[in-house]
Amino acid sequence: MHEWLTIATEYSATIINFLALIIIVVGTVEAFFAALKAVLSSADGRERRDIWLRHARWLVAGLTFQLAADVIETAVTTSWDAVGRIAAIAAIRTFLNFFLERDVTEIRERQRKAAGS
Repeated sequence: MHEWLTIATEYSATIINFLALIIIVVGTVEAFFAALKAVLSSADGRERRDIWLRHARWLVAGLTFQLAADVIETAVTTSWDAVGRIAAIAAIRTFLNFFLERDVTEIRERQRKAAGS
């Protein structure tokens, strides 16, 4: 039973990390082309901010998937070195995710206030 759980966990974590990679790559490619278009068309600050916000949302989604994979990995990890490595990676991803989400929320609030006035 433990062997089956280990195999399922490894495959699940790999698949979830692959999904995170797809999310981050798609978001980054989309942001690249949107930013290129904005630069070539002399877009205003609001349009640039919208591009950044959309990219940040993609990154938050990707980081969330990666964090889920980290949590799954800890279920079958037997070595304290591996647990420490996973914990450090998870802490960094959580830190990045927290600040990205905070920035996105602050900008949304500013946009709502500006739209309301």
